Amino acid sequence: MLATHQLRTGAAVLDAPPPPPSTVDPAAVPATVLVPAGPFEMGTSIEPWALDNERPAHRVDLPAFRIDTFPVSNVDYAAFVDAGGYDDPRWWTAEGWDHRQRAGLTAPANWTRAGDRWWRRRFGQDEPVPDGEPVQHVTWYEADAYARWSGARLPTEAEWEKAARWDPATGRSRRYPWGDQDPTPERANLGGAHLGPAPLGAYPAGASSLGVHQLIGDVWEWVDSGFRPYPGFAAFPYREYSEVFFGPRFKVLRGGSFGTDPAACRGTFRNWDYPVRRQIFSGLRCARDAGPADV
Repeated sequence: MLATHQLRTGAAVLDAPPPPPSTVDPAAVPATVLVPAGPFEMGTSIEPWALDNERPAHRVDLPAFRIDTFPVSNVDYAAFVDAGGYDDPRWWTAEGWDHRQRAGLTAPANWTRAGDRWWRRRFGQDEPVPDGEPVQHVTWYEADAYARWSGARLPTEAEWEKAARWDPATGRSRRYPWGDQDPTPERANLGGAHLGPAPLGAYPAGASSLGVHQLIGDVWEWVDSGFRPYPGFAAFPYREYSEVFFGPRFKVLRGGSFGTDPAACRGTFRNWDYPVRRQIFSGLRCARDAGPADV
């Protein structure tokens, strides 16, 4: 419903209390986190509310990689736009470049340039784009192009989940980045309480055991994986819930957004959509292969 309201023109202004301020300065912590090589348990066989596409739990072995400590911010994404990223096909897949041209994409949805700064329209209100919030309303193609321009890539779905759930102290996968306890307002921006993402660094209590922040809530994060079944998948309660969507047409998003109900979001939850979709509250974080100094 929030995504639909955001699409309306001439809509009445929606307002809500602001999200909490940053208590961790992103510039004061490492920009990326090393996720060591090795196996972890992906998916679940015991979560009572898990959907069929989250099941069953299975072992996945990954090489070491680095993942951004925070989602990509508006100010960092604006640097890509201002550097001509939307005009340079080097950063785009062939399909992405074709879509960018046909759709006339020049910046994230709802962004307009006025003088020397970017503005956005959010639930009926025009406001300056806040530098420190996660960027939102980008397609998978835009997310992928930004990652390439920045010298990185999008994480795979398995990489995202390992960064979010794997606990190196115990070797097990948690329900959420912070542990097995249900989400609370101190841990994640969910449930539409603030009608927008929180600044980077606003939820230190929700960080993963590896030190990756804001993996749950704020913005859905595109990953570089098609929507496919896990080994041993069994359709439930009917084939049309997940199975008919499996394949390369859809890209996966992880982590929920500020509009996602806490009861519907967990570390194993999988969302999927067409790579051209950006009316959803979608953003990204980047990943990189581990270098010689990391292993």
